[in-house]
Amino acid sequence: MQEQDGKYIFGVVKVGDKGQIVIPKDARKLYGMNPGDALLVLGDQKGIALLKTEIFQNVIGQAMEGLNK
Repeated sequence: MQEQDGKYIFGVVKVGDKGQIVIPKDARKLYGMNPGDALLVLGDQKGIALLKTEIFQNVIGQAMEGLNK
């Protein structure tokens, strides 16, 4: 794992026949990913990103609270 200014390179993964990838151990450890965790897949023209759904739900919850005020 290489880190610079809070940005990481974990290495290269390959997409399997079923479209699966293995998230590198260092990344799973750093981001607290465990078997069974749900991930949200986001993307744009440049690529894709994975986000733990609990983080996304927390952000949405905070935004919704702001609307209720």
